Amino acid sequence: MGQKLIGEQRRTRILELLKNGSAPLTGSELAQMASVSRQVIVQDIALLKARNEPIIPTSQGYIYHSLNAAAPVMVEQIVACQHDGEQTQDELLLMVDYGLSVKNVIVEHALYGEITAQLHIRTRKDVEAFMQKMRSSGASYLFELTGGVHLHTLSAPSQQMIDDALVALREAGFLVSEA
Repeated sequence: MGQKLIGEQRRTRILELLKNGSAPLTGSELAQMASVSRQVIVQDIALLKARNEPIIPTSQGYIYHSLNAAAPVMVEQIVACQHDGEQTQDELLLMVDYGLSVKNVIVEHALYGEITAQLHIRTRKDVEAFMQKMRSSGASYLFELTGGVHLHTLSAPSQQMIDDALVALREAGFLVSEA
């Protein structure tokens, strides 16, 4: 348990922790470090995001998304997938095994329009953490709103990596058929 931080001092510390962190930090972890409740952290994150700080909530916790000039240029592509909940882990593992990062999941809802959830899944460990969180939370997959149809924004260091993964996704039956 850390020393109790107040207001702006706490928000400055949160930014520092997120900017320097090598892994996402959960609201509970940040709350423990600042000796406040998780709800206070949620409010702090909202205030920081209102100041245009690039904080992204993911299923693994909060990350700070800075535009680092030293970062490699990544290729991105949106793909349309369809499967049931039982196949989610296999789909995600296939993507990360091909070296892809799964940035998000997007569904088109009849009433609310496009709904996007940030995932930022890059490794098998990230997939396991996501699946564990789904099991323990009892939450529903977004694609359950759309009969299993959903989009993913994928990123990789090269288009060839994405193309190779798309072949495997098609062979596994995860891509929406263009027929």
